[in-house]
Amino acid sequence: MVRTSPEPGTPASTAASPTERRGAPAHLWAVVLAACAGQFLVVLDVSVVNVALPSMRADLGLSGAGLQWVVNLYTLTFAGFLLLGGRTADLFGRKRVFLAGLGLFTAASLAGGLAQEPWQLLAARAVQGTGAAVLAPATLTILTTSFPKGRARTRAIGTWTAVGAGGGAAGGLVGGVLTEALSWRWVLLINVPIGALVLIAAALWVTETRDGAARRKLDVPGAVLVTGGLGALAYGIVQSETAGWASAASLVPLAAGLALLAVFVLVEHRTAVPLVPLKLFRLRTVSAANAAMFVCGLAMFSMWYFVSLYMQQVLDYSPLQAGLGFIPQSASIIIGSKAAPRLMHAFGAKRLALTGVLFAAAGALWQSGMHAGGSYPGTVLGPGVLLAFGAGLASTPLAAVATSGVSSGDAGLVSGLVNTSRTMGGALGLAVLSTVAVAHSGGEEGPAALASGYGQAFLTSASVLAVCFVGMLFFLPRAEAEEPPHEPPHEEQPDGRIPHEPRQGEQKPQEHRPGAHTHDGQRHGDEDGHERDARDGDGRTGGPAGDDGGAPVPGTARG
Repeated sequence: MVRTSPEPGTPASTAASPTERRGAPAHLWAVVLAACAGQFLVVLDVSVVNVALPSMRADLGLSGAGLQWVVNLYTLTFAGFLLLGGRTADLFGRKRVFLAGLGLFTAASLAGGLAQEPWQLLAARAVQGTGAAVLAPATLTILTTSFPKGRARTRAIGTWTAVGAGGGAAGGLVGGVLTEALSWRWVLLINVPIGALVLIAAALWVTETRDGAARRKLDVPGAVLVTGGLGALAYGIVQSETAGWASAASLVPLAAGLALLAVFVLVEHRTAVPLVPLKLFRLRTVSAANAAMFVCGLAMFSMWYFVSLYMQQVLDYSPLQAGLGFIPQSASIIIGSKAAPRLMHAFGAKRLALTGVLFAAAGALWQSGMHAGGSYPGTVLGPGVLLAFGAGLASTPLAAVATSGVSSGDAGLVSGLVNTSRTMGGALGLAVLSTVAVAHSGGEEGPAALASGYGQAFLTSASVLAVCFVGMLFFLPRAEAEEPPHEPPHEEQPDGRIPHEPRQGEQKPQEHRPGAHTHDGQRHGDEDGHERDARDGDGRTGGPAGDDGGAPVPGTARG
């Protein structure tokens, strides 16, 4: 790892390192390759399985209601353990945790690709999501601790960001190509050779770093409780379609899920270093924005799941055609996300968030008209682009509202909570909406019945978004700072937190730079002292792995 100190008497913020003057050594760009490849795999596997779902179901005999678990088990474990994964890298070393997470992810991909029974595939996806939660926070931290501040680091982070966005956008197409050319198994097996090469590169060229000042305590019970609670709730909801809401098969897991979540709240209240400090939710900006993001994830996340099934099972598209069919939606959500920071300056964060939710609700309502005789322009392209654009438009201002009322020490954590809320909402929403779809179709497998069920799921999504719009209108406060960025914004990291720079010296003076903004439009005054400022009172860093967080949803959460 290259780390330089400024000349005596030279301000830390202005000293040019030898690495910056010469350009990064070749081995550092091997570090970039390893970190970016790890991020690409994590983001890709959120979305790559969608196009392969019909083939998985036909080969392994998955039920219509059980099919959603292929997506949801990855999402639940990823979201539940993501914040814990960043903290683990702080304590035990970024390289060690990166290798452990990637190894677990790669092994689970191999097991899933070789699965012969549904339970084997589902277990592999759950382990894969856990590995991704450990791996993702370490990817960017490795970059920020390997490169001194300067042009080389900026280029490395820019490459990382582009690769992450590309993984989310390419998921449908990659899944379609692999499923049609080889088989559904290769959407998982493709991770094995890539993962093995990255493991070798990381072992050879990545240097170990850790946060020596971090308190050696992990809130493992909190992560297990919140993941188990949401998983139990999702299972109870899915069971209600076949067993009924009044049956023990539904009520027992629902009650268990609520009990686990109640215990989670108690644990977070009493632990010294909580995974989720409950005091933050006393702020209206934090509680309202996280609630809105949870509901938006619940209603929007499943779009990719249902549209993939509709194109293949109703319109009789091939996996490749379905993958190609997702390209306009992927472009639309990226356009919405990129336009949001500028539009926030003109309209304000709250108005823009409301507009995005309104667009998404209109797209979902339009999508609910899908039928067996539908066409790509009328029942896939038009509504899908509108819904995706609304999702991209709403995400950034909601994150800005959430972080606008908190101190700089809590901003990174709150940004991570926003992304976690959105992903967990999406996981629970997929369970709810897949149950709605199966119940409405009456369990029939004909194109007309399937289309009717998928349409009912989108109608439910539109209704949820309409309620969300009203709630946001009355309860969502305005962001305190709604200025446009005067420089390229920092990108979110794997858990949505804001990147920060490591300390260059123990007594480094803070350098306030007016106009420095995060990806979500929230101003943060300094960059050079950011790691120091990103710690709250208990010594915990504001970002994963002592740094930060991740990738937009449903683009990267395109599952």
